[in-house]
Amino acid sequence: MDTKLKSDIAESAVVTELLKRGYSVLKPFGDRLPYDVAVDLNSKLIRIQVKSAWLYNGNYTIDTRRTKTNRRQMLRKRYGQEDFDFAIIYIDELKVFYIMPVSVFSQFASGISLVETDKRQRKPKSASYRENWDLLARVGCLIEKVE
Repeated sequence: MDTKLKSDIAESAVVTELLKRGYSVLKPFGDRLPYDVAVDLNSKLIRIQVKSAWLYNGNYTIDTRRTKTNRRQMLRKRYGQEDFDFAIIYIDELKVFYIMPVSVFSQFASGISLVETDKRQRKPKSASYRENWDLLARVGCLIEKVE
């Protein structure tokens, strides 16, 4: 399976999960924006970058950089704080989602490893973002309080 197909599957899974959770989902036309989908929370758009994880050396990993390609070269660039609000990382084999604020996601230089085994003495930092859909719900509550 090529990376484009994997990313399409991840986007589809994220959109489906968001819809099941009652969110209004918007999908931009084309792929020129630094985010893949958005949700409308009380008339405010929350921009989401979707990433698909793959198994590498016993852990699931993702590239935290933006990749642009043309016919001659592939350019990789780090995402900035202003590019999106949340990254949702999808592990297709496990049907698991990680919901991570951009402030956390953008701290990683080139990749994130997600540990899905319980054979460690302590949980990795990423564990607090596993299936943490409350992060999106809390943003919705904060928007309501501001208005």
